[in-house]
Amino acid sequence: MTEVLLKELKDGLLILTMNRPTHRNALDPHLAAALRDATAAAAEDPAVRAVLLTGNGGHFCVGGDVKAMNEGKGRDLSIGERMHHLRDRMSASQYLHEMPKPTIAAIEGSCAGAGLSLALACDLRICAEDAKITTAFAKVGLSGDFGGTYFLTQILGGARARELYLTSPVLSGKEAAEKGLVTRAVAAQNVMSEAQELALSLAAGPTLTLGRIKENISLAESGGGLGACFDTEARNHILSSGTADHKEAAAAFMGKRKPNFSGT
Repeated sequence: MTEVLLKELKDGLLILTMNRPTHRNALDPHLAAALRDATAAAAEDPAVRAVLLTGNGGHFCVGGDVKAMNEGKGRDLSIGERMHHLRDRMSASQYLHEMPKPTIAAIEGSCAGAGLSLALACDLRICAEDAKITTAFAKVGLSGDFGGTYFLTQILGGARARELYLTSPVLSGKEAAEKGLVTRAVAAQNVMSEAQELALSLAAGPTLTLGRIKENISLAESGGGLGACFDTEARNHILSSGTADHKEAAAAFMGKRKPNFSGT
Protein backbone atom coordinates (compact mmCIF):
# COMPACT_ATOMS: atom_id res chain seq x y z
CA MET A 1 0.00 0.00 0.00
CA THR A 2 1.28 3.48 -0.87
CA GLU A 3 2.57 5.42 2.12
CA VAL A 4 0.21 8.30 2.87
CA LEU A 5 2.99 10.33 4.51
CA LEU A 6 6.53 10.44 3.15
CA LYS A 7 9.37 11.21 5.58
CA GLU A 8 12.87 12.34 4.70
CA LEU A 9 15.53 13.53 7.17
CA LYS A 10 18.52 15.41 5.81
CA ASP A 11 20.91 17.76 7.60
CA GLY A 12 18.59 17.98 10.59
CA LEU A 13 15.55 18.87 8.48
CA LEU A 14 12.61 16.47 8.53
CA ILE A 15 10.50 16.83 5.39
CA LEU A 16 6.96 15.48 5.80
CA THR A 17 5.10 15.13 2.50
CA MET A 18 1.39 14.35 2.55
CA ASN A 19 1.00 11.72 -0.15
CA ARG A 20 -2.56 11.28 -1.37
CA PRO A 21 -2.10 13.21 -4.64
CA THR A 22 -5.16 11.75 -6.37
CA HIS A 23 -7.25 13.19 -3.51
CA ARG A 24 -5.30 16.49 -3.37
CA ASN A 25 -3.90 15.16 -0.07
CA ALA A 26 -7.28 15.16 1.68
CA LEU A 27 -7.02 14.04 5.29
CA ASP A 28 -8.44 10.58 5.83
CA PRO A 29 -7.96 8.73 9.16
CA HIS A 30 -4.74 7.08 7.92
CA LEU A 31 -3.05 10.33 6.86
CA ALA A 32 -4.24 12.16 9.97
CA ALA A 33 -2.85 9.40 12.21
CA ALA A 34 0.43 9.36 10.30
CA LEU A 35 0.78 13.13 10.75
CA ARG A 36 0.01 12.82 14.46
CA ASP A 37 2.63 10.10 14.95
CA ALA A 38 5.30 11.79 12.81
CA THR A 39 4.97 15.19 14.46
CA ALA A 40 4.92 13.65 17.94
CA ALA A 41 8.12 11.75 17.15
CA ALA A 42 9.77 14.81 15.59
CA ALA A 43 9.09 16.88 18.69
CA GLU A 44 11.19 14.49 20.78
CA ASP A 45 13.87 13.41 18.29
CA PRO A 46 17.15 15.31 18.81
CA ALA A 47 18.17 14.46 15.24
CA VAL A 48 15.28 16.60 13.99
CA ARG A 49 16.14 20.28 14.20
CA ALA A 50 13.37 21.65 11.96
CA VAL A 51 10.28 20.30 10.17
CA LEU A 52 9.03 21.15 6.68
CA LEU A 53 5.44 20.13 5.89
CA THR A 54 4.25 19.96 2.29
CA GLY A 55 2.02 17.99 -0.06
CA ASN A 56 2.64 15.80 -3.10
CA GLY A 57 1.18 16.30 -6.57
CA GLY A 58 1.06 20.10 -6.69
CA HIS A 59 -1.33 20.58 -3.77
CA PHE A 60 -0.81 21.14 -0.05
CA CYS A 61 -4.01 19.69 1.44
CA VAL A 62 -7.70 20.30 0.71
CA GLY A 63 -8.70 19.46 4.27
CA GLY A 64 -10.86 16.58 5.41
CA ASP A 65 -11.87 13.82 3.02
CA VAL A 66 -15.45 14.93 2.24
CA LYS A 67 -16.16 11.71 0.31
CA ALA A 68 -15.37 9.63 3.38
CA MET A 69 -17.52 11.96 5.49
CA ASN A 70 -20.41 11.52 3.06
CA GLU A 71 -20.11 7.75 3.31
CA GLY A 72 -20.74 8.11 7.03
CA LYS A 73 -17.65 6.29 8.28
CA GLY A 74 -17.52 6.36 12.07
CA ARG A 75 -21.08 7.57 12.52
CA ASP A 76 -21.92 4.40 14.41
CA LEU A 77 -19.75 5.72 17.25
CA SER A 78 -21.12 7.89 20.04
CA ILE A 79 -20.59 11.65 19.97
CA GLY A 80 -18.06 11.30 22.78
CA GLU A 81 -16.09 8.64 20.91
CA ARG A 82 -16.08 10.70 17.72
CA MET A 83 -14.90 13.76 19.66
CA HIS A 84 -12.11 11.72 21.24
CA HIS A 85 -10.89 10.37 17.88
CA LEU A 86 -10.99 13.80 16.25
CA ARG A 87 -9.19 15.48 19.15
CA ASP A 88 -6.49 12.80 18.95
CA ARG A 89 -5.92 13.43 15.22
CA MET A 90 -5.95 17.19 15.75
CA SER A 91 -2.87 16.91 17.98
CA ALA A 92 -0.71 17.04 14.83
CA SER A 93 -1.41 20.80 14.70
CA GLN A 94 -0.50 21.17 18.36
CA TYR A 95 2.80 19.33 17.87
CA LEU A 96 3.68 21.51 14.87
CA HIS A 97 2.93 24.67 16.82
CA GLU A 98 4.46 23.74 20.18
CA MET A 99 7.46 21.54 19.37
CA PRO A 100 10.69 23.25 20.49
CA LYS A 101 12.06 23.56 16.96
CA PRO A 102 11.03 25.56 13.87
CA THR A 103 8.24 24.31 11.59
CA ILE A 104 7.64 25.51 8.04
CA ALA A 105 4.81 24.87 5.58
CA ALA A 106 5.48 24.86 1.82
CA ILE A 107 2.12 25.56 0.16
CA GLU A 108 1.27 24.85 -3.45
CA GLY A 109 -2.14 24.50 -5.12
CA SER A 110 -5.10 23.97 -2.81
CA CYS A 111 -4.82 24.69 0.90
CA ALA A 112 -8.20 24.49 2.59
CA GLY A 113 -10.02 23.56 5.77
CA ALA A 114 -7.93 21.39 8.07
CA GLY A 115 -5.10 21.68 5.54
CA LEU A 116 -5.04 25.42 6.13
CA SER A 117 -5.18 24.78 9.88
CA LEU A 118 -2.05 22.61 9.63
CA ALA A 119 -0.25 25.29 7.63
CA LEU A 120 -1.25 27.98 10.15
CA ALA A 121 0.04 25.79 12.98
CA CYS A 122 3.54 26.06 11.52
CA ASP A 123 5.85 28.92 12.48
CA LEU A 124 6.40 30.05 8.88
CA ARG A 125 4.58 29.58 5.57
CA ILE A 126 6.10 29.83 2.09
CA CYS A 127 3.27 29.92 -0.44
CA ALA A 128 2.87 29.86 -4.21
CA GLU A 129 1.47 33.13 -5.53
CA ASP A 130 -1.23 31.21 -7.40
CA ALA A 131 -2.19 28.90 -4.53
CA LYS A 132 -5.86 28.76 -3.56
CA ILE A 133 -6.37 29.29 0.17
CA THR A 134 -9.68 29.13 2.00
CA THR A 135 -11.08 28.17 5.40
CA ALA A 136 -13.79 26.19 3.52
CA PHE A 137 -15.59 24.82 6.59
CA ALA A 138 -18.75 26.96 6.43
CA LYS A 139 -19.32 25.93 2.82
CA VAL A 140 -19.60 22.26 3.86
CA GLY A 141 -21.63 22.99 6.98
CA LEU A 142 -18.81 22.49 9.48
CA SER A 143 -17.39 24.81 12.14
CA GLY A 144 -13.68 23.96 11.86
CA ASP A 145 -11.02 21.76 13.42
CA PHE A 146 -7.24 21.25 13.71
CA GLY A 147 -6.90 24.59 15.50
CA GLY A 148 -7.58 26.88 12.56
CA THR A 149 -9.80 29.29 14.47
CA TYR A 150 -7.12 29.65 17.16
CA PHE A 151 -4.20 30.12 14.79
CA LEU A 152 -6.03 32.47 12.43
CA THR A 153 -7.18 34.63 15.35
CA GLN A 154 -3.63 34.77 16.71
CA ILE A 155 -2.18 35.68 13.31
CA LEU A 156 -4.77 38.16 11.98
CA GLY A 157 -7.00 39.04 14.94
CA GLY A 158 -10.60 38.19 15.74
CA ALA A 159 -12.28 40.50 13.21
CA ARG A 160 -10.38 39.12 10.22
CA ALA A 161 -10.71 35.54 11.50
CA ARG A 162 -14.50 35.99 11.64
CA GLU A 163 -14.53 37.33 8.09
CA LEU A 164 -12.46 34.46 6.69
CA TYR A 165 -14.35 31.75 8.57
CA LEU A 166 -17.90 33.06 8.14
CA THR A 167 -17.64 34.07 4.48
CA SER A 168 -14.92 31.60 3.40
CA PRO A 169 -13.45 33.52 0.44
CA VAL A 170 -10.84 31.88 -1.77
CA LEU A 171 -7.58 33.83 -1.56
CA SER A 172 -4.62 33.55 -3.88
CA GLY A 173 -1.25 33.03 -2.25
CA LYS A 174 -0.37 36.61 -3.19
CA GLU A 175 -3.50 37.92 -1.48
CA ALA A 176 -2.80 35.76 1.57
CA ALA A 177 0.69 37.26 1.83
CA GLU A 178 -0.72 40.80 1.56
CA LYS A 179 -3.05 40.04 4.48
CA GLY A 180 -0.23 38.54 6.55
CA LEU A 181 -1.75 35.06 6.45
CA VAL A 182 1.43 33.55 5.00
CA THR A 183 5.03 34.57 5.50
CA ARG A 184 5.97 34.94 1.86
CA ALA A 185 4.41 34.32 -1.56
CA VAL A 186 6.72 33.27 -4.39
CA ALA A 187 6.43 31.96 -7.93
CA ALA A 188 4.97 28.44 -7.91
CA GLN A 189 8.11 26.86 -9.36
CA ASN A 190 10.19 28.32 -6.50
CA VAL A 191 8.08 27.25 -3.53
CA MET A 192 9.96 24.10 -2.57
CA SER A 193 13.43 25.50 -3.23
CA GLU A 194 12.77 28.63 -1.15
CA ALA A 195 11.00 26.70 1.60
CA GLN A 196 13.81 24.15 1.81
CA GLU A 197 16.47 26.86 1.82
CA LEU A 198 14.72 28.60 4.71
CA ALA A 199 14.05 25.34 6.56
CA LEU A 200 17.63 24.11 6.18
CA SER A 201 18.97 27.44 7.50
CA LEU A 202 16.76 27.04 10.57
CA ALA A 203 17.77 23.38 10.97
CA ALA A 204 21.38 24.57 11.02
CA GLY A 205 20.60 27.13 13.74
CA PRO A 206 20.87 27.08 17.56
CA THR A 207 18.03 24.58 18.04
CA LEU A 208 17.64 24.79 21.81
CA THR A 209 17.53 28.57 21.68
CA LEU A 210 15.02 28.61 18.80
CA GLY A 211 12.78 26.35 20.86
CA ARG A 212 13.01 28.77 23.79
CA ILE A 213 12.13 31.68 21.51
CA LYS A 214 8.99 29.76 20.50
CA GLU A 215 8.18 29.19 24.17
CA ASN A 216 8.51 32.92 24.91
CA ILE A 217 6.19 33.85 22.06
CA SER A 218 3.63 31.14 22.94
CA LEU A 219 3.38 32.51 26.48
CA ALA A 220 2.84 36.02 25.12
CA GLU A 221 0.16 34.70 22.72
CA SER A 222 -1.69 33.01 25.55
CA GLY A 223 -1.89 36.23 27.57
CA GLY A 224 0.50 35.04 30.26
CA GLY A 225 1.02 38.58 31.52
CA LEU A 226 4.09 40.79 31.46
CA GLY A 227 5.57 39.44 34.70
CA ALA A 228 5.28 35.83 33.58
CA CYS A 229 6.75 36.71 30.19
CA PHE A 230 9.67 38.47 31.89
CA ASP A 231 10.25 35.45 34.13
CA THR A 232 10.21 33.06 31.18
CA GLU A 233 12.46 35.29 29.10
CA ALA A 234 14.97 35.56 31.93
CA ARG A 235 15.01 31.79 32.51
CA ASN A 236 15.33 30.94 28.83
CA HIS A 237 17.98 33.59 28.21
CA ILE A 238 20.16 32.29 31.05
CA LEU A 239 19.66 28.67 29.97
CA SER A 240 20.57 29.61 26.39
CA SER A 241 23.74 31.34 27.55
CA GLY A 242 24.99 27.97 28.82
CA THR A 243 24.55 26.13 25.54
CA ALA A 244 27.34 24.95 23.27
CA ASP A 245 25.76 26.98 20.48
CA HIS A 246 26.04 30.25 22.41
CA LYS A 247 29.70 29.53 23.13
CA GLU A 248 30.26 28.73 19.46
CA ALA A 249 28.50 31.95 18.40
CA ALA A 250 30.67 34.00 20.74
CA ALA A 251 33.84 32.33 19.44
CA ALA A 252 32.72 32.86 15.84
CA PHE A 253 32.01 36.54 16.55
CA MET A 254 35.49 37.01 18.01
CA GLY A 255 37.04 35.07 15.14
CA LYS A 256 35.01 36.97 12.52
CA ARG A 257 33.63 33.78 11.03
CA LYS A 258 30.26 32.14 10.56
CA PRO A 259 29.14 30.03 13.55
CA ASN A 260 28.72 26.28 13.14
CA PHE A 261 25.80 25.42 15.39
CA SER A 262 25.37 21.86 16.67
CA GLY A 263 21.88 22.34 18.10
CA THR A 264 23.13 21.75 21.63
